[in-house]
Amino acid sequence: MYRIFLGLLFVAELGLYLVTPDEPGLYSWKPQFIPFIVALPFLFVKSVRKPFNRFVYSYALISFAFLALDYLAGGHAGLVQISVLFIPFGLYLLFRFGLWNFKRLREKDSRTALLLSTVAWGAMALAFPPLPLGPAALLLLAPWFIAMNRYSRSSAIFATFWSGMVYNGINYYWIFNVMNVETAPSAIIFLGVVLLVAFFSFYSVVAAFVYTLVKDIRIKGYRIFWILYPVFYAGLEMTRTRGDFAFPWSHLGYVFGNYLELLQALSIIGIFGYTTLIVASNMLVANALDKPGLKAKWPFALPALILIALLVHGKITLSAPEATPFYGSDGEHTPQIAMVQPCIQQGEKWSKERYDRIIDKTLGMVRDSVKDGTDLIILAETAIPDHIRRQPATIVRLHNVASRMNASILVGALDFKRIKEPGAVRRYEVYNASFLFSPNDGSFPQRYIKKHLVPFSERIPFDDIFPILNYVDLGEGDFVPGKETPVYGPFLWTPFICYDAIFGDLVREAIRAGSRFMVNITNDGWFGRSTAPYQHLNLVRYRTIENGMPAARLANSGVSVFIDQYGHMELNTPIFEDAVIQRKMQLKTRDTLYQHIGDYLETVLLWFFAIYLVAAIGCRLRFSPTRE
Repeated sequence: MYRIFLGLLFVAELGLYLVTPDEPGLYSWKPQFIPFIVALPFLFVKSVRKPFNRFVYSYALISFAFLALDYLAGGHAGLVQISVLFIPFGLYLLFRFGLWNFKRLREKDSRTALLLSTVAWGAMALAFPPLPLGPAALLLLAPWFIAMNRYSRSSAIFATFWSGMVYNGINYYWIFNVMNVETAPSAIIFLGVVLLVAFFSFYSVVAAFVYTLVKDIRIKGYRIFWILYPVFYAGLEMTRTRGDFAFPWSHLGYVFGNYLELLQALSIIGIFGYTTLIVASNMLVANALDKPGLKAKWPFALPALILIALLVHGKITLSAPEATPFYGSDGEHTPQIAMVQPCIQQGEKWSKERYDRIIDKTLGMVRDSVKDGTDLIILAETAIPDHIRRQPATIVRLHNVASRMNASILVGALDFKRIKEPGAVRRYEVYNASFLFSPNDGSFPQRYIKKHLVPFSERIPFDDIFPILNYVDLGEGDFVPGKETPVYGPFLWTPFICYDAIFGDLVREAIRAGSRFMVNITNDGWFGRSTAPYQHLNLVRYRTIENGMPAARLANSGVSVFIDQYGHMELNTPIFEDAVIQRKMQLKTRDTLYQHIGDYLETVLLWFFAIYLVAAIGCRLRFSPTRE
């Protein structure tokens, strides 16, 4: 019966492939339902239902092979073929996943592990700024490690996934607010948030799986893999900062953001050093709880010792004269900077009928509130809510304002370039960009294009590798990333748009190019009154301390703020209020260790992650838990 199934399915797929219509991109062709119709009757054959897995996986493999062949040979793909492959197979996997979870729920150990893990990760989610539990993060995850120490791998993975859903749900709940924006496709956003939360929970599952592999491995009597696990965890977080899926938002080390003294070691060990400390502390506390005797309880002091060490280092660092808030900002050659927060509601921002009112309000705030003698006026991401080339009158107005006030103006807007090559998938390249208008200069403004695009919001990942993805429309911005890191004069500064400023490698790249100051323009209005604007601010603040790089951060709806090279903040604006803030701003004078070693260290972490993972699996196969 299995051979008959394979033969019929193969013949059906091959026949369809040979007569596939020659249509570009994603096409719809109803005959591609035939393989599914051929496979469906086998569900009712008794002899098939028993080895059902083999039939399902064979169906998926053959269907995927012909889908790939169609794409590789013809450069196109059938929507019907994609549907009859991924929808039935996805539902089957969900069914199997549900059965697996039901089995775990019937086990007492799994229920206990779930309770411990949920307490741990739920509390950890409340440790990120602006929430208050940051220092407690050094022991909040101990219940999770206890669960992994005491119970089976399947129980630990079950508990980790669902507690990860809780943790990531609390961290990313604010993405649901995007559905309140009238231009957003609500159903797709809802599904996307659920998938995003599940995707990041998978990272926790990988961490749990590896921990249960290595916790009992002893090589010559030593738990080498267990000792090095905190570094592996930091490497796992590092994987979230690379590639088209990059989303480095909630690394464990970000929990200390409410306490400036505790952050000063960032200049030495960076964000991933903090993650390593947190994981190591929780592992040792959990291990101590499982060991009898007072001598084994010394790790209980470790969280306090780490906090004291960070606090003492921070106090000493901040006691230096040059570490006083905004030291040297009143110098003769330091720039006067103004930031305009107009608080345009996101639902109104892209309305053609409201365009003139939005521009009038923003430039009116510049006219009425920005002081004379300003060197740089900063307007928010997409402060011009259109493609700038489609608004020549606005370009003229900005040139006039820059010349009248004798100040440069940085403004966010969209831009595009027409693609003239025949056969190109895109007719236009669209950019999320910023433009610098200089006084008494009527030429087209200097442009910076956002380099890191938010996956699925601003771009479908891998659309440059698989051009057919450019035909997919999920309501994303469909932007093209930039490649250049400009340094503008006269005081040597670099713009970063939104998401860009949370990537340390981009900040260090700007410093190597000679930049002494970063300007971060963003629009967090998408996320409503939530923790998101404060989380985003916290990430930017970490980058300033790591690299000794002062920053001016302007958000359309707040929080807008000036940050010095030690992380002091001033003139923080409330969210969803109109505001103009202005001050003279210091330039970079601080050289940090992490500024120089960060790129190397983060590359080493990626390699360490890969080598550790392979070695852990190999050693687990080589050494039994009790064998030395």
